Amino acid sequence: MAFQTYSLFVLSVIMISFGHVENRLNLLQLQNDIDKLKADFNSSHSDVADGGPIFTEKLSSWTERNEKRIILSQIISMYLKMLENTDKSKAHVRNITEELHTLKESLSDGSKKMEDLKDLTKLQMSDLKIQRKAVNELFSVLQKLGDTSSSHKRKRSQFQRLCKC
Repeated sequence: MAFQTYSLFVLSVIMISFGHVENRLNLLQLQNDIDKLKADFNSSHSDVADGGPIFTEKLSSWTERNEKRIILSQIISMYLKMLENTDKSKAHVRNITEELHTLKESLSDGSKKMEDLKDLTKLQMSDLKIQRKAVNELFSVLQKLGDTSSSHKRKRSQFQRLCKC
C-alpha cells in the first residue's frame, strides 16, 4: 500500500516536467484529482514515509531528456497498472488515467528502449551460440561506444571555446 500511496504525487511532477499540462487550469484540475486519489488511498497514513521515496529519488539520477523518457515511460506504466484496480466510476480516477495514457503514448520511444534493456537482461550469456554472436559484434559495439564518447568530447571542447569562463 505504501508503494501506491506515496507515489501518487510524482504524477504531477512527471506531467509538468514533460510539459504535458499546457495551462494552469489543467494543472489545477489535475492537482485536485490527485488530491482526491490520495484520499482514496489514505496516503496520509504513517507508513507512507517508510523507506523514503520510490520514484522521485530514481528520477534524479536520470539527467538527460532521452534518459528520462525511458524511466518515465516505465513509471507511467506502473501508475497505469496501479490504477487498473481502482473504481473507474470516479471522475478523478478516469481523468488521471486518461492523462497517463496520453503521456504513455508520447513516451512510446522510451517504452521501446525499456523493452530493449529488459531483453538484454534475458540473454543467456552462458549459451555458446550467444557468446559467438556477442564476440562477432564486439568491435562494432566498441566502435559505437567510441563514437558516442568522442561526440561528447567534441561538444565539451566546443563549449569550452565558446565559454568565456
